[in-house]
Amino acid sequence: MQLAADKKRKLKALAHNLSPVVLVGKWGLTDALIAAIERALFEHELIKLKFNAHKEHKKELAAKIIDRTGATLVSFTGNVLTLYRENPDESHRRLAL
Repeated sequence: MQLAADKKRKLKALAHNLSPVVLVGKWGLTDALIAAIERALFEHELIKLKFNAHKEHKKELAAKIIDRTGATLVSFTGNVLTLYRENPDESHRRLAL
């Protein structure tokens, strides 16, 4: 899903004060990590993910994460990736874009 510039700017502003909820550690991209990202996206819609390990491959890992979760890239600054995915259940949506 591609976001319009104004929506992306709004999401970046909303994510500014967020802390990373998922950490990429020494095990890298595992099914458990994808499941954790899926849960976080379902509950929060807008999340930050931090690369504590595998920093040299973070761009490739980020592309795989986005592909496997169906999330949209909001920003990628340093070792922190910000993702957004709208909750499929309208009654549980947290963000109004």
